[in-house]
Amino acid sequence: MSTPLLNLTPLQAQLRAFAQARGWEPHHTPRNLLLALVGEVGELAEILQWRSDAGLATLAQDDPAEWVHLGEELADVQIYLARLADVLGVDMAAAVADKLAKNARKYPEPQA
Repeated sequence: MSTPLLNLTPLQAQLRAFAQARGWEPHHTPRNLLLALVGEVGELAEILQWRSDAGLATLAQDDPAEWVHLGEELADVQIYLARLADVLGVDMAAAVADKLAKNARKYPEPQA
């Protein structure tokens, strides 16, 4: 058996415990989690939308605080995606592996 490309189990367990400890589980419906995820993607888009590729390449050096903010928004997206998959019971490791295999068949490497 090959090593999975992705293991969200520890993160999902931590997020589940975090939600349980705060009584948030009734609010963590697929719909609510998806809307929160979309909101976080929007916040990420706000950081990127008016920056050039060259500006993004030097963001860490040019604006360290904004670089940290970018990482925080990426983390928020990952957190909500992991929580959504957990609530829905989707095995993301299997889903990602299957999708990568499907894409490899759909878009084969060009032959020289």
